[in-house]
Amino acid sequence: MHVTVTGAAGFIGSHTCEALVARGHRVTGVDVFDSYLYPAELKLQTATHLVGSLPRERFALVEGDICDPDAMARLCGDADVVCHLAALAGVRPSIAEPLRYTQTNVHGTCVVLEAMRRAGKSRLVFASSSSVYGARGTAGRLDQVQPFREAGELFCSTYRDLFGIGISCLRFFTVYGPRQRPDMAIRMFADAIDQGRPIRLFGDGSSRRDYTFIDDIASGVVAACERVQPGAYNIYNLGGTATTSLAELVALLEEVVGKPALVERLPDQPGDVPITWADITGAARDLDYRPKTALPDGLRAFWHWATRPL
Repeated sequence: MHVTVTGAAGFIGSHTCEALVARGHRVTGVDVFDSYLYPAELKLQTATHLVGSLPRERFALVEGDICDPDAMARLCGDADVVCHLAALAGVRPSIAEPLRYTQTNVHGTCVVLEAMRRAGKSRLVFASSSSVYGARGTAGRLDQVQPFREAGELFCSTYRDLFGIGISCLRFFTVYGPRQRPDMAIRMFADAIDQGRPIRLFGDGSSRRDYTFIDDIASGVVAACERVQPGAYNIYNLGGTATTSLAELVALLEEVVGKPALVERLPDQPGDVPITWADITGAARDLDYRPKTALPDGLRAFWHWATRPL
């Protein structure tokens, strides 16, 4: 297939591009190289790595903005599948700047959907988030919580209903690994422990997350790209199927880095949830999704990369 991947120079996007090419697909990657959450230079380094390591006949990377209708018309019009991973991430910054997040994540998604509709394209994979589960019960356990959606998922559902675009929405659960964003907890904690700086822990350390290694996530995204069908609408959780407390994570990082952590404790932050936990029943059934990487192994792989980047 020919797959257009938005957000291709980002953390999940870059690994997805590599995994798609490894499966024999042709990929056009798209990124705007903004510097909002972290320096654009890091994305440019990733872009250079992708262009230098992937075969030219099967990978191309172009600069483009998902909010630009003309650019999306060009980039979506030649694709068999659009894999829409571009977004502004992070619960806390979205609370601080909701209009910026709405512009990129909601309006940008609508631009992509409209470009596909106009081009007659009918297969989309859309990156959602476990954050849509909020603080309700054991987030992500579909037998214990009521289903609810974020705005992007609702627009995707509407375009399926009205225009027959087949869509798989992927809810990612706390993804980590090589090329992880520098503003994410695991990378910030590991760097602080290594440098002898205190790490800032919000809450009492009992909050739990379903940490998911990037290779497992990329395998799920590729499977969704290969299996999404016109007219279908599905939501899949992609997680690691186990929870780890914040205190346990810090202890594991101490082992990986080889140094004790200095801890500064702070109150809970607005928007933080007590637990995330992925029910992957649907992904296992439809995508043959089977996460393989235990957290200690994934953290070692992350730290190996962090001390020897690209």
